[in-house]
Amino acid sequence: MQVSLNVNGQAVTLDAAPNTLLVQAIREHLELTGTHVGCDTAQCGACTVIMNGSAVKSCNVLLAQAQGASITTIEGLAKPDGTLHPMQAAFKECHGLQCGFCTPGMVMSAVDLCQKMPDASAHDIRDMLEGNLCRCTGYQNIVLAVQQGAAAMKA
Repeated sequence: MQVSLNVNGQAVTLDAAPNTLLVQAIREHLELTGTHVGCDTAQCGACTVIMNGSAVKSCNVLLAQAQGASITTIEGLAKPDGTLHPMQAAFKECHGLQCGFCTPGMVMSAVDLCQKMPDASAHDIRDMLEGNLCRCTGYQNIVLAVQQGAAAMKA
């Protein structure tokens, strides 16, 4: 089947089997490997992308469900000249990562959170990131990064 969508500002049309997951299309067909596959059951959040303005776990979405959608992956956040998105910069500056596996999904969820709740408290951030698992950091620096990223996004 053919599916047309917009990924990181580019119109694309993909030929794929009906059971192709959005994460598979992103990684295997478009070769955008920043979106990670962790659990395949929508539990870890490593595959989070923004679809039509909301964070979704792309391992839980069929490509066919994304027909006509606008998708932003971690690769689509930075400016074309390589300047990091404020949330990406905050994760770097606040050491909100260690191994980096969960980072793309955390950043995408954080961007969505801050667009919807620009004045989120630390408690709100912890609640909203509950579906994104990190096995390394203990989350404190992730919360600090989201707070700093939120402030930079508002500026």
